Amino acid sequence: MKRKLPFLVEPHTKVRLSRLSTSEHTDVEDKGVAETIVESMTKKLAALQEVLYASQSKALLIVLQGMDTAGKDGTVRHIFSGINPAGCQVASFKVPTALEARHDFLWRCHAQVPPAGMMGIFNRSHYEDVLWPRVHGSMDRKTMEHHLDDINHWESMLVDNGVVILKFFLHISRDEQTARLQSRIDEADKHWKLSPADFEERKFWPQYMDCYEDILAHTSHRHAPWFVIPADHKWYRDVAISEVLVDTLTDLNLKYPKPTFDPTGLKLDKESLGSAEKKVHKRKNKKAKAADAESIVHGSTTS
Repeated sequence: MKRKLPFLVEPHTKVRLSRLSTSEHTDVEDKGVAETIVESMTKKLAALQEVLYASQSKALLIVLQGMDTAGKDGTVRHIFSGINPAGCQVASFKVPTALEARHDFLWRCHAQVPPAGMMGIFNRSHYEDVLWPRVHGSMDRKTMEHHLDDINHWESMLVDNGVVILKFFLHISRDEQTARLQSRIDEADKHWKLSPADFEERKFWPQYMDCYEDILAHTSHRHAPWFVIPADHKWYRDVAISEVLVDTLTDLNLKYPKPTFDPTGLKLDKESLGSAEKKVHKRKNKKAKAADAESIVHGSTTS
């Protein structure tokens, strides 16, 4: 799929996160303007999701990655608030269980890929199985590159089978992360969000940035692009991501499936139950016979 969208990581290009803004809010003046835009995007996304769900011809996989406090949970909560929960599933990948560790690293993720008609959100993803080991020294660069190649092949296979993949790196500054952690410390009702790992991992910030740069450079492709989203302003983060989602789903040009019969003209308040049922069956049978006849004609012209 051809995309010319903001914050896209072009394939085969080097990424320097230190040179990319974390606070940009292009063409969006402030939070109030952003909320109006997101409200509009949310309605459009809900309508597009309905067609996706009905057509069952494509699936949408959304990957969210970022440092602690980058806003992955908030993205899910704000952008997807208007969609039908029946058509969306969320998966999060933490430390592998004993069973997961006995399989290849993509096994547990493949099981969570959304089927046709569904949206799937990976709140942390298969990239965690490269990121954490590499940062903490239990995976060397050569092994990391092999894993990234495996991911590229896997994502390509998913796309070949009708899965549309969009990957978002929520780019925050170190100062913003510090402020968000402090907010969680200062507000008692946010203490549940804190874990010792939030403080242990802070000292590895440079290593995480280096690893993310490798991931973004090696695994952003036309079929499965990465977007580096400025995320210091939560309100702009929501605008940027929702616009990419709406643009991508619109470009798919999905259609509602054809009905199994023509329901026009039925007036249930003027029909008996039996009469309405007979009309529906008659129209259904008529449609089936027309389809059979068309199939016969088509077969004779191509034989």
